[in-house]
Amino acid sequence: MLADSCPRRVGQHPGFAQPTPGTARPFRSGVRLGTIYSHSRLSSFENCPKQFEFRYIQKIPSTSEGIEAFVGKRVHEILERLYVFVGRGQIPGVEKVIDRYQKLWEESYDAERVRIVREGTPLSYYRELGENCLRGYYLRHYPFDDAETLGLERRVLFPLDSAGKYRMQGIIDRISRARDGAIEVHDYKTGARVPPQRILDQDRQLALYQIGLSREYGEDTPFRLVWHYVAKNRICSSTREPEELVSLRETTIQRIDEIEAATTFEARKIALCNWCEYKERCPLHATPETLARLEAEEKAVAEAAALAKAEDDRQLDLL
Repeated sequence: MLADSCPRRVGQHPGFAQPTPGTARPFRSGVRLGTIYSHSRLSSFENCPKQFEFRYIQKIPSTSEGIEAFVGKRVHEILERLYVFVGRGQIPGVEKVIDRYQKLWEESYDAERVRIVREGTPLSYYRELGENCLRGYYLRHYPFDDAETLGLERRVLFPLDSAGKYRMQGIIDRISRARDGAIEVHDYKTGARVPPQRILDQDRQLALYQIGLSREYGEDTPFRLVWHYVAKNRICSSTREPEELVSLRETTIQRIDEIEAATTFEARKIALCNWCEYKERCPLHATPETLARLEAEEKAVAEAAALAKAEDDRQLDLL
């Protein structure tokens, strides 16, 4: 049963609070720290090791993104902006929120960069999808006083082990304190599919965020993991027992060890291949002509960089 009211701070909207100062504890000095991992980095390796190699080892920049990712980013940006205004005690009307979304779309959309993978689906469908997500969320949560906001788009950085060798990071959409005192970790989803509860109860991403936040709010503080499937106007939640978090630490460390030990990265054909930014260079999909073109382009870039460096060195010698 929820309490009658949320904790408040003077001069602020009841649904918003400033982040607590002095957040994460410092790592031990003298300990050498390795690569910082994230849920996305782990998932990339699990879905397709070749994609992981392209993205995180070769660090090949992405020149495009799927329309679904584009819509998701715009919805996240507008919700963040909405809660900033809520925190100031200035709740904008729903039409104002939608108008800002439309303007942000116009400012951000680039037809050369954003790909529509599903053939026959018009751009207007995705634009309206984002609008409907925001409108439904607004109408469901107005006047946004059901919880005390503690953070928006908050970065967390934390170790999985006592020595600080295995580090994780992530960006949390929203952190709040519910009326029953629980710290809630929120995640906005714009996809159409809502997973069954058993899948959410095994979700790694938000549970890792809980591990990170527990260093700030305390191990004994109750947490609730909350997913907002805004396209379906549904809210799902889950909790974790302490032993489940211990197990998560162990399995995540094992996965990191597996990645660090990998010497080859095989391509894997999965349902998401059409949305992969590296599909045209993937050995399972690319044509020999495409691979040859990409190789020539990369060689030209490398040669130009070498010439530029040589010229810089020559100019330094003249000083």
